[in-house]
Amino acid sequence: MTISRTFRTAPRSPRARLLIGTASLSALALTLSACSDPGTSGGDSGDTGDEGDAVGVSLIVKTTTNPFFVAMQDGAKAAAAEHGVDLTLAAGREDGDEDTQIQAIENAIAKGEQGILITPNGPSVVDALGKARDAGLFVIALDTPPDPADAVDITFATDNRLAGQRIGEWTAATLDGEKATIALLDLFDDKVVSVDVDRNQGFLEGMGIEVADPAVNGDEAAAGSYSGGEYEIVGNEATQGAEDGGRSAMENLLSKNPDVNVVYTINEPAAYGAYQALQAAGVQDDVLLVSVDGGCAGVENVTSGIIGATSQQYPVKMAELGVEAIAELANGGERPQTSEGLDFFNTGVELVTDAPVDGVESLDSTEAAEICWG
Repeated sequence: MTISRTFRTAPRSPRARLLIGTASLSALALTLSACSDPGTSGGDSGDTGDEGDAVGVSLIVKTTTNPFFVAMQDGAKAAAAEHGVDLTLAAGREDGDEDTQIQAIENAIAKGEQGILITPNGPSVVDALGKARDAGLFVIALDTPPDPADAVDITFATDNRLAGQRIGEWTAATLDGEKATIALLDLFDDKVVSVDVDRNQGFLEGMGIEVADPAVNGDEAAAGSYSGGEYEIVGNEATQGAEDGGRSAMENLLSKNPDVNVVYTINEPAAYGAYQALQAAGVQDDVLLVSVDGGCAGVENVTSGIIGATSQQYPVKMAELGVEAIAELANGGERPQTSEGLDFFNTGVELVTDAPVDGVESLDSTEAAEICWG
């Protein structure tokens, strides 16, 4: 099947501008009443308040090779300057590096900081987070809820299940009854992380494919029916959320079945790597490539037709709200609350595509570019 890459553009709407205002309103809804690697020294101090009175916070991200987490760091630095927070930045050496994150947690405890913001790299960090909370630090997860969710005080994150469902719904509608031959490019194959499972399983649910265990990747039927027709899953491959991982994963799945026409990817770096493999095989125009992130580079790839649709998330907002929450708590404020019906605070998600479909609300790439990050 050849899928046209000439996407029609949706009419402009004011929704993108409204999202910016919504971010501020969401911060109010929290009801708050009142760059360094672990091996390097120093922090990123705010410019308000006396240095001796500054609130100490560590932001520990998965890696700095992904623009998503770099944007998160930038948002945290801006919020730290605004709220008088002494911010220390730390990161895993790669996505999945739990040991470096554990060391950064231990450093925050030793320094007597007031809080930790973390995008957990895996389940091994949970015990260290427990020690931090026992020591009196307020611990907030960003982007990736830990397992169990109550291993932290609260999580500020995208509804990753919904993010996956949106790109799945778009894919099913765009196929318009054609058989879906699906390649699933996940994050890991050696550990379970909530963001990995939620996006993958959400995507399949959005396509109308019955999942077996909704907390496990890869156990659904290899063939059957989706909402628009028949499907076949070629396989799941881990990418580590990286461009080179996406490329090699896509090469592996194309070697199993060169007729792939749907590619789900965990994030936009993996999506771009997958595209390189599809292009090398000469089949890039025959494939619907979907992802999650909504960074500026990813939005540009929607504009150019490389990515058919992506779910946009808001890492800067996550970091800003996290810094603000700990600063307020340190000054006698109240604890932030989860969103209604969820075990985390939902920072929002929007589908971005220049090929809109009936029944799936979306932004076009021009609107998304106004609010992208990176």
